[in-house]
Amino acid sequence: MRTNDEMARLQAAVSALGDVDVSAWPEDTLKEQLGELSAALVTLDTLLTRVADEVRARGLRIEEPVSA
Repeated sequence: MRTNDEMARLQAAVSALGDVDVSAWPEDTLKEQLGELSAALVTLDTLLTRVADEVRARGLRIEEPVSA
């Protein structure tokens, strides 16, 4: 896969996550989805850590963007 395609997919994932507002979910819905939500969050954490570790392994730093 080309780098531009991968970056576009990452940006789409970021956008999708930005749209999630668990605080607006009804309590019953949150309880029903908790197992699936937990699994998704653990998977995301694992994948983000892997990508960050790969960047750091190449001697680069991951920095927070400077706000304008």
